[in-house]
Amino acid sequence: QVRLAESGGGLVQAGGSLRLSCVDSGRVVRPYTTGWFRRAPGKEREFVAAINWSGTDTDYANSVRGRFTISRDTAKNTVYLQMNSLKPEDTAVYYCAATTRSSWYRMDQYAYWGQGTQVTVSS
Repeated sequence: QVRLAESGGGLVQAGGSLRLSCVDSGRVVRPYTTGWFRRAPGKEREFVAAINWSGTDTDYANSVRGRFTISRDTAKNTVYLQMNSLKPEDTAVYYCAATTRSSWYRMDQYAYWGQGTQVTVSS
């Protein structure tokens, strides 16, 4: 079973960077895609980025494309989200999730979720 845990959140000034980590401590039964989502105060949870099991395919929300980079270290069972040029509107709780389905943008396609890590960007 997949067991996800996020880390790396914190407080950063606008223009700064953070790197989030998502570690799977469970036993991998089949390959899956890992996605990052976020929920800002008063807003719905939204898709941020996703990466397939082999790391050969990625996708990003338009709002973060060119600023965020998702990557995977399979040997460490870890997916990273490098966030550069952060903006106050990036403030949110960030979640990683796992899916074996193909619609990476849809939250309902993800069966496993971490607890989330808070990212706060000050202006």
